[in-house]
Amino acid sequence: MNDTSSEKRIRVVIAKPGLDGHDTGAKVVAHALKDAGMEVIYTGLHRSIEDIVKTALEEDADVIGMSIYSGAHLPLGKKLMDQLKDKGISEKLVLIGGNIPQRDIKTLSDYGVAGVFSTGSRLEEIVKFIKERTKE
Repeated sequence: MNDTSSEKRIRVVIAKPGLDGHDTGAKVVAHALKDAGMEVIYTGLHRSIEDIVKTALEEDADVIGMSIYSGAHLPLGKKLMDQLKDKGISEKLVLIGGNIPQRDIKTLSDYGVAGVFSTGSRLEEIVKFIKERTKE
């Protein structure tokens, strides 16, 4: 018998920052992560970076995922990573998804973003990425 009740489930905050109102991708990813056994907290639309960091702290999240289609991924990614560092939780696994040009992936990585999943990324790839990097 496989008893997973004693195992700590991976806690993921999925967030939609700023004025970006396109949340279908975030909801699809959230559903896939839930199906993979993770606990997902979806913040809803139009959240500030401050709200996202506060939620990650309150929920003791292992992972923070931001879905961005507005083109503001660089300033939002930088602001998130700076605030996580300021709060002493820069070890959180941070993922950014959405309309992310290939040329911006290195910059996001330099900020400390662990993974970038552009539109069209396979859900299995995202799940595998998280599971491999949150093993205890």
